[in-house]
Amino acid sequence: MRVKICGITSINDADTAIRSGADALGFVFYDKSPRYITPADAYAIISTLPPFVEKVGLFVNADAQTINTIAKASGITLIQLHFDATDELCSALELPYIKVIRARSAKDITRDTQSYRLVDAYCESYGGVGKRLNLEWFDGIDCSKIILAGGLTPDNIKECLPYGFYALDVSSGVEASAGVKDPLKVSAFVKEAKC
Repeated sequence: MRVKICGITSINDADTAIRSGADALGFVFYDKSPRYITPADAYAIISTLPPFVEKVGLFVNADAQTINTIAKASGITLIQLHFDATDELCSALELPYIKVIRARSAKDITRDTQSYRLVDAYCESYGGVGKRLNLEWFDGIDCSKIILAGGLTPDNIKECLPYGFYALDVSSGVEASAGVKDPLKVSAFVKEAKC
């Protein structure tokens, strides 16, 4: 099971995540988020990371030019589109990307089944609020291309493992406070996901 620790805002948190065995780190380029990071600050962290760690930039309601500019300045390697992006916008992106499905119902998770996608619980704000999806929605669904997010913690991760998700994405569930990771929670989360 692959793990992404999202909402990284410091070198210490990045180091903790990597030493714990995380496969990817997420950087939030949405200025209304308490986990927002500037491209320059993200670059200062990303430039210290070892190889083979995916560096994911999260974007909300941004145009392709803005996304490409921030991607270059920060050094991310993958774009996460946390909004309904048009095909035209996606084709203009200069890095690989994944789309986010903000699921309101079981029907939503059956969209884009041919692509890897991140599925999160719908909420008015964007990400990191700890709202969980109903796992029963995934019964009988091929989850091998789904990255599950939303309300995950070290305490509830075992419930997710039988579904065979491609990866798990956690942010608030491993924090001491908004934007500050708790090393023990990070370590416990990754250990449970990879057991």
